[in-house]
Order: sequence, then structure tokens, then C-alpha cells
Amino acid sequence: MGNWSDLTAALKGSFVEFSTLLQSDGQLKAFTTSNAIDKPATFGIKSSGSDNTLLIEVSNGSAKAKAGSSKDALFTLSALPEQWEQFFKDVPVAPYQSYWGMFGMNIKQKGIEVEGDETHFAHWTHVWRRVLELAHDAQCGPIEEDTQPEPTQDYLTGKYVFLEAPVWGTTKVFYEYSGDGKQPIVFLHTAGSDSRQYHGVMNDSRMRSRCSMYAFDLPGHGRSFPSQQHFPGAHTNTEDSYVGIIAAFVKKLGLRRPIICGASMAGQVCLAVAIRHKEVGAIGTIPLQGSEYLNMERQWHDRSPYVNQSLFNPEWVYGMMSPTAPLANKQLIWHLYSAQAYGIFHGDLDFYFGGWDGRSRVANIDTNQCPVYMLTGEYDWSNTPDMSQKTADKIPGAKHKAMPGLGHFPATENPAKFVPHLIEAIEHIQKVRAGNLSTMRLGTE
Repeated sequence: MGNWSDLTAALKGSFVEFSTLLQSDGQLKAFTTSNAIDKPATFGIKSSGSDNTLLIEVSNGSAKAKAGSSKDALFTLSALPEQWEQFFKDVPVAPYQSYWGMFGMNIKQKGIEVEGDETHFAHWTHVWRRVLELAHDAQCGPIEEDTQPEPTQDYLTGKYVFLEAPVWGTTKVFYEYSGDGKQPIVFLHTAGSDSRQYHGVMNDSRMRSRCSMYAFDLPGHGRSFPSQQHFPGAHTNTEDSYVGIIAAFVKKLGLRRPIICGASMAGQVCLAVAIRHKEVGAIGTIPLQGSEYLNMERQWHDRSPYVNQSLFNPEWVYGMMSPTAPLANKQLIWHLYSAQAYGIFHGDLDFYFGGWDGRSRVANIDTNQCPVYMLTGEYDWSNTPDMSQKTADKIPGAKHKAMPGLGHFPATENPAKFVPHLIEAIEHIQKVRAGNLSTMRLGTE
């Protein structure tokens, strides 16, 4: 570990390879090629307690590395030697898969610090993230990613429907469906994204044979039209608006006894749906990356006139994923978060960060009527498996399972790895419901 007290010395053996990657990497070139970069910008990376700094000078279309002092950087990413040691493992464990994960939200770590100008830190987040990935590749070799077959056929059908819901008013909403199984299930996307996250699951043959699957984009998200009740940039989300739009969708499509499944803020609302299941008509929920309450210090880079949210937002969430997830799937998440309208992500987080509070209510969920099976990816530093487990422990009859090798977006990161967990949860809900119906029939005989 002592070697990592000087980051430049620790990486000296891979410096030539690192410099080569900085010049040849296509992603870094895409991030740095802009005539708007009219003068070089320099940031640093170092171990805390030492001023020996790896300086990265960024200019139009290129980046160069050298050793120097943090005083020559606009900002510097600093971490304890033992934290860098974990980051530079062949396959880092959570939360060391990214500097954002190390920086922490609900896995707080001492020693992580951004020194210098925070706005410049936000400006260049896409560049420093890729530079750190290249430093890791130069030092350890590329991380071996999970493989997946290339899709050759799509089984989804998309449509629009008008929904009337609280807060939203009347909105034109896009949804997709697939599968011909008996069990209807509705998938809900994460904050600041859309339901393309579920294409892998909704094309999976195992799921198509078991379920009739539906996924819709919230108003103003993805392909859905915005609500006329909000000015552009003024979007927010609440429990009533969220549960209301889910109930409106279920009713409009005439879905009978659906399961509701969603991740992140949608994982939180799955718990709200379990509490209010009669309003929705749900017979079970599968909260992914969910918990009873999540309150963090809000940052405003995702809704700032000084920061490009189409770069910042996808970078902020990129490090929540498993490092072994297929690159194409990680890039899809990046694309979806880069594509949303101004203020959508921040407004959704109004619900995720404190807007949802089930601490005094989750214990009252009737899991005989609405079984709850929680699933949490191990690489999520926003809503950790421990947080989900503590919530499940408060709900009589609820189940929780941590999912190895998955992160904050399990359905998108690796559908093939996620689907067995999902099927287990569906079968649990169906078993509980079937047992309760049998008990009810015996009671009337």
C-alpha cells in the first residue's frame, strides 16, 4: 500500500502505455474534440498527503499526461493511498469502480476530496472519468466484460395513449409491450431516463413466455410528450403524481392484477404502490434499488446554467454500474441520460431524495395482498444492498436479495444476468398470491 502514497510513482511503470492510450482512445478524442476548447485546461489526480500529481492537459482533440504539482491544476481528484489501491485492482469491488463511487453518496468515505474549482470539475467530468479508465487499463489491463449475443430480432411494439393523472393533467404517453404470458408486469424507468432501459428484458424469451410486459415513459421523458402543467425546466415528481400516473396507465390498458417493477426512484415508488396497491390494482411489487427513505445533500450541476447537463448527468450515473457490464449496455445508459430535457433528472430526484418517505408506513404493507420482493445490485453506491435489506426487514413477509455483478441499472446493464433474479421474484409473488387465494377458498367452504 505504501507505494500508492505517491500516485505518480505507483503508475510510473504504466506511464508509457497510459500516454499512448491518451493519444489513441476514440472515446477520449470524441470527448475532447471541440473548437470551443480554445486554450489548454489542466486537471490533476493525486494521493492525499502528497503533492506529487498526475497532471492531464486537455486541448482540442487530445490529452497529455505529465508529473507535476496540484497548484498547476484547475482542480485535482484526491484520494487516500489505500483507496487508489482498491481502484487499481484488476476488477474493483464496490464502490471503487469509479471516482464518483469513491466520492460517495451513501457509502461515505473519508479522504476523498476534489481540490480546486468545483465548476471546472463538473465541466470536465466526462474527460476525467475516461482518463481514469485509461489509467486503470494501462496499469491493470482492460477489465474483462460480460459477453452477450448480438440481438437479431426485436419483439416490442410501441404506441401512444392519453392519460389523465394528478399533477400531470392530460398527457400523451408512449409505451411499449411484448410477451404473451399470463402475468402482466409493468416496468418503470429510473429518474431522468426512459423505458428503453427494459428492451433487453422485454426481448428475453424466458420473460416473453411467462409475462405480458409493459413499459411507459413518464410525461416529458424519452418519447412521451411533456405535461402542460409545468413550464419547461420546472418538472418535479411527487408520490401522488407518480402513483397516480401508474394507476392511470394500468386502468387505461385494462391490466388485471399486474406486478409493478422499477429501479431507483421507481424502486421507491414500488414501495409506495405496495402501500397503496388497491389504488393501482397491483398484486405485487419488485422494487429494484429501493429503500424506505433516501436523503442526501443535493448538488445542482444537473440543473445549472454553468454546466452542460447532457454531459454531466450521464457521467454522474455511469459510475453506478458494474465494471463488468457489457460496454454497449453502459453506453446505452449514458445515451439515455444525455438525451433527456433540461430539469427532468433534477425534478425526478425531488422524489428520490426525500420526496419519498416510507419510514412510518412500510411496516404496514400487507404482503399477503401485495407481496414485495426487493432486488439490489451490489455496485450501487446510491441505494446500497444494506439499505434495501434494512427496509425489507421492516416489512413483514418481504424478501430482499442482493445481486452480484450488477449495479444501479440491473435490467439494462446485463439483462441475461438480471432475468433469473426477476423470475425468482415473480414466482415468489405468484406463489404467495396463490396460497392466499387457496386459503380464502377453504375459508368459505
